[in-house]
Amino acid sequence: MKLETQKKTINKSAEELFDFLGDVKNFEKLMPENTSRFEVLEEDKFVFALKGMPEIELKVKEKYPHDKLVLGAANDKLPFTLTANIDSLESDKSEVNLVFEGEFNAMMGMMIKGPITNFINTLTENMGKVV
Repeated sequence: MKLETQKKTINKSAEELFDFLGDVKNFEKLMPENTSRFEVLEEDKFVFALKGMPEIELKVKEKYPHDKLVLGAANDKLPFTLTANIDSLESDKSEVNLVFEGEFNAMMGMMIKGPITNFINTLTENMGKVV
């Protein structure tokens, strides 16, 4: 399953946006209002939970400075990645979109498609407000 947000213009340079997203504690500022738990576990790993959903641990898997940041599931129960693609537009403006990719059976895919789509759209929208 692959879910993708629309591109969002952010009034920060690609470098500033990449640095913001590269610091996992900043994800707390991007989380939806229905977040019931957020905790940084390590420098590159955090756990969060949305009301009515199980806890999810995310870990920084790959960094491509100023262009792309890949987060992935910290355990293999539900293997997926969440990738932030960053494009520089101007010295103080960039564009970002999030891509969620995971392999799930059809039933699981139907159950999580809506909540995950809402989640990644909220993260992207909040980047425009917080960063």
